[in-house]
Amino acid sequence: MDRDLCALGCERGLTMDFCFDVNQLQWTRKPAQYTLSDDKIEIVTAPHTDLWQRTYYHFRNDNAPVLQMATDEKFFSFTVKTQFQTKHRFDQCGIVMYLDSENWLKASIEYENETFAHLGSVVTNNGYSDWATTEIDANVQSMWYRLSRREDDYLIECLEDGVLFKQMRVCHMCHGGEGIRFGIYACSPEESSFVATFTDLRVGECQWLAHDGQKPDEDAK
Repeated sequence: MDRDLCALGCERGLTMDFCFDVNQLQWTRKPAQYTLSDDKIEIVTAPHTDLWQRTYYHFRNDNAPVLQMATDEKFFSFTVKTQFQTKHRFDQCGIVMYLDSENWLKASIEYENETFAHLGSVVTNNGYSDWATTEIDANVQSMWYRLSRREDDYLIECLEDGVLFKQMRVCHMCHGGEGIRFGIYACSPEESSFVATFTDLRVGECQWLAHDGQKPDEDAK
């Protein structure tokens, strides 16, 4: 997979600073059922697994399986395609950057009911989570995500039509300026289980271009 990704980057004119290599992936809470190969990863979720910290619900859930690789690279983009057949409330799978139980971000589709689901993201800094969402049709069962890093700032994008990535959010991670871990996750917060499939995992040159408008304040950093 390492060679394939680097070749793909060269074909597209990208400088591949490092590659998404399945041999470098590490589990945080390995699931009971999963498959792992160069071109596809599947996770079978277990009931009552989730990631959330404090805000609004006043509970702390930190037991979802997370599969990541580590890097010190300060500028890169990571993309992945997710496929799923969720039918129970809050079932979800997507991208993640999990540093520790109180500092992480994730993006996914969370099933709500037969009518709609929530396409959204959660950013957790210093033990408090937010949740930014938009409603989409519940029949959507596939989504691409792209996570881009520029030092300690991050861009999350999604793609459904296969043509254009759309911005979901820009965020800052209080502890995300040095070495990080990033990858994929899947979970079922309530009494359910489903198969989450991840393909086309790619890492390459940062697609989030430097801002070309107002100049930074001298004391902004």
